[in-house]
Amino acid sequence: MLQFFRNMFKSSLGVGIAIVFLVLIVGGFAASDVAGNLVSDATGGGDRIAKVGSTSISSNAVVRQAQQAVEIARQDNPKVTMRDFLAQNGLSQVIDQMIDRTAITTFGEKNGIVAGKRLVDSELAKIPSLQGPDGHFSDVNYRTMLAQRNLTDKDVRNDIEQGLIARQILTPAQLGMATPNDMALRYATLLKDKRIGSVAALPSQAFAPAAMPGDAEVASWYATHATLFNQPERRVIRYAIFDDTAAKNVAAPTDAEIAQRYNADKAQYEASELRKISQLILPSEAVAKAMADELAKGGSLEAAAKARGLSVSAIGPVTKVALAAQASSAVADAAFAAKKGQYTAPIKSLLGYALVHVDDVVLKPARSLDQVKGEIAAALMADKRKAALASVTSKIEDSFDKGGALSDAAKEMGVTPVETAPLLADGTVFGKPGEKAPADLTKAVTAAFAMERTNAPQLAELEAGKKFLMFDVTQIVPAAPLPLAQVKPAVIQAIQMEKGAIAAKAAALKVLDKVKHGSDLNAAVAALGAKLPPIQPVSMTREQLQQAPGGQIPPAMGLFFSMAKGTTKLLPVPGGRGWLVVQLKDIQTQPVDAKDPLVADARREIAGLLGREYTDALRSALRADVGATRNDAAIAAVAKQLAGGN
Repeated sequence: MLQFFRNMFKSSLGVGIAIVFLVLIVGGFAASDVAGNLVSDATGGGDRIAKVGSTSISSNAVVRQAQQAVEIARQDNPKVTMRDFLAQNGLSQVIDQMIDRTAITTFGEKNGIVAGKRLVDSELAKIPSLQGPDGHFSDVNYRTMLAQRNLTDKDVRNDIEQGLIARQILTPAQLGMATPNDMALRYATLLKDKRIGSVAALPSQAFAPAAMPGDAEVASWYATHATLFNQPERRVIRYAIFDDTAAKNVAAPTDAEIAQRYNADKAQYEASELRKISQLILPSEAVAKAMADELAKGGSLEAAAKARGLSVSAIGPVTKVALAAQASSAVADAAFAAKKGQYTAPIKSLLGYALVHVDDVVLKPARSLDQVKGEIAAALMADKRKAALASVTSKIEDSFDKGGALSDAAKEMGVTPVETAPLLADGTVFGKPGEKAPADLTKAVTAAFAMERTNAPQLAELEAGKKFLMFDVTQIVPAAPLPLAQVKPAVIQAIQMEKGAIAAKAAALKVLDKVKHGSDLNAAVAALGAKLPPIQPVSMTREQLQQAPGGQIPPAMGLFFSMAKGTTKLLPVPGGRGWLVVQLKDIQTQPVDAKDPLVADARREIAGLLGREYTDALRSALRADVGATRNDAAIAAVAKQLAGGN
């Protein structure tokens, strides 16, 4: 959890380039990009946190951004809290980013670097979740998003505009970076390093005292470490699921409605001819004629195309009109003139010359109103149920917004609410690690653990327009330590490990001192007189290190490859579990040819690092140019305010 916030503020272009609302709208969130995803709302009341040029950044804006950062983090890890965020210096990072973004925008305005309305519109239109069924921007989807996020059109547009200005100013700083050949060659040579040494493990358990702590010591230690034995927070969720069958009193379609729909869609009930074709586009008429002559002697279009490194497109079933729009009128005329199984002559098209094979001919007879009456009635009934359900869900949401109870809504819908067993934030049933909440509650669990109180129902859509879930939280049991009597054996073990960790550190320092004064590592470890794991020899290249599964390099190896030849260092094992003594005896290097691909890779990697350095320097220069000051007293007050909540 804490590592999440350590990585949270790292991004390639730095602060202020990415757009938080775009990320939220799309529904995606990358932990490494949150830094760039915070909006610098420089308006609003409250104490001034910072001043950038003539623009003030309010404490209210900072609080909103800090809360937003934590909410985004909870999408990946529901256990993340505001205290975790503050502990990882998140507030300072947020403020720095808001200052940077405001400074970039101010500098852009001073120097004529802007993002016009049409450019902002184009950015909005690119967001998949804001596109309608036709693939174009949907104003309905956009307004729905604004309502769901409690945003205004101005909020979103201002943020996109700031992000676009930042992109115009900062991106050029990364372009055209050139890495000197000698630097790239030296870096590539490092990748060929082979390191030889040893690692000795001094586990705390090996140094734990034999004597057990007394009851008084156990009670005293537990009193100061009780949080280590916390039971996690758990919540009971009450929920009810309903679908379109809950829409009552939906009138059956009348004959007039059925006839009206039939007439509106009459074209689809008329007699039609559809064709499935295979089409191959060739670069010239001569090539197309040569292939046509070849096909006339036998063989398939697919085989002939594959022999020439080309591919055949399968189209249809389509009408002649649709094929003309998709290919060309000439292709459609030829395809519908040929018989099933025949090839057309080469046809000139926009992309070259087309050879077409008629794979199938599908004749659809006309259908009368009487023939399709049942089909239309079913479609109309489905539409009516969907509309009725939309009206019902809208009323439920209005009721919940006004403090209505889930039980009342469930009674009206004719469904019975059920309660879950106490759940953890990841959806696991408390006390039963292998048991999880029902699949329909997957999304609701995250929302339920974000609720600040019980009996605050919400409505969620499980299947678009068909299936809905209403839920609330009926019980919240906060995290709390277990009684000492229940965890006494674990407490004793923890005390012993703590004492062992202290002794292990002393032993590690003793070994380090002896090695530095010329003693052999094996002899120094043996002199401790403890039963320890064998010392592990290490012989590894840097290339082998980079092949670690999942890119997760063991800390001991990370230290091993950062040490100077002939040195010995200590490394604590996380969780007080002991110490490692890492010794590097020798470094063997191999010459790298200037044409080795590693050199080109090194050149690109270093160029990227240089670009980020230049971008950081440019941001600092922009802050200095427009002038930026921080109000430490107001920042401390905001930190205190945020620390009081979760």
